[in-house]
Amino acid sequence: MATTATRSAPVFDRESLLAAARTRTGLSDFGDTWFFEPMDQYIAAANAEGKLTEAGFAGQTESILRGLASRLRMVEDIKRHPEIMDEEVEVAAIILGLPRTGSTIFHRLLASAPGMTAIRWYEAQNYAPLPGDEPGNPKARRAYAEAMIEGWLNLSPELASIHPLDPDAPDEEIIILGQLFITTMVEAMTFIPSFAKWLNGYDQAKGYEDLKTILKYLQWQDPTRRGKKWILKSPQNLPYTDVIANAFPKAVLVMTHRDPLEVVPSYVSMEAALYKLNSVHSDEEVGAFWFPRLAEWMHRFEEARARIGEDRFIDIDYREVAREPLKQAQRVLAHIGVPLDDKIEAALTEFMAGNKREQRPMHDYSLERFGLNEAEVREAFASYRARYIARD
Repeated sequence: MATTATRSAPVFDRESLLAAARTRTGLSDFGDTWFFEPMDQYIAAANAEGKLTEAGFAGQTESILRGLASRLRMVEDIKRHPEIMDEEVEVAAIILGLPRTGSTIFHRLLASAPGMTAIRWYEAQNYAPLPGDEPGNPKARRAYAEAMIEGWLNLSPELASIHPLDPDAPDEEIIILGQLFITTMVEAMTFIPSFAKWLNGYDQAKGYEDLKTILKYLQWQDPTRRGKKWILKSPQNLPYTDVIANAFPKAVLVMTHRDPLEVVPSYVSMEAALYKLNSVHSDEEVGAFWFPRLAEWMHRFEEARARIGEDRFIDIDYREVAREPLKQAQRVLAHIGVPLDDKIEAALTEFMAGNKREQRPMHDYSLERFGLNEAEVREAFASYRARYIARD
């Protein structure tokens, strides 16, 4: 009796990925290969749990190769231009807070002020110049980023209402760190609960040391940034606040706050939309993973904040940002030593005029869609809500 052969699902393999990146760039030196350990952990989890579609596997392969190629190109550029390591980068502030707390718009508002700078989305995707880029004109990277956004929105149109995607807008350093297979960006793009559990016990310090080098590299690529203050941002830093606080000991830690009753369904909805890009998971699966994970992030943060000390933090309420965005931005700028003048106010006002929430589609979400309920969210975030939200 004839049998029909079934094609096995593709799997990630570290050596094949490294070889493909070397072929893409014509380069071979990855520098310090500390990242092999988290890379191997990611590969094992993704192969076992990711449930990637064929298109999703291809997309995640490209994401990995993009990061590996950037590393190869940066190592080569540093060999040719050792002055890159002499760049003096000042990280003045780092925005933390649960996801969906207004941190994106607040980050972009602060970065729009004269004297401030931030990682741009196209740079986060490819932090090394691509063939076709020119000094002062990264046209190849912009084109790559635009094509990425178009592809994402074709697969998951609801992302337009959830997160504003703009190649030139400031975005999260966590995108870069995810290419080093650390931080929660990895689990945000691939459903890998076992990797999340492993990551909790992994020392990410080397990754943040590499981030310092990458910031120098980006500043070297764009000399107009010299002398400006960098502002970083990512909610995914929240469970590892100790690491980023130690990596940037002079940076103010800006904590954005919003009621978890709104945050949890909003972020789980975002994760469902992101997973839709590359895999198939039910809303209940996504909710069952991300609700306790977010609660865990907050508990880890609360413990870290007690260790670090209150003098490093400034708190920003989502409701106050909605009412008085310029006033809240000025609070942070004053705290980090940026003088407030008419020029600053004009720049902030201009930014807000072009970035109103109503200029994007509405984001519709609910706890019930993901098999969650209000009582369990209240219980999981009781201490946080009592300290920072106090609505009840």
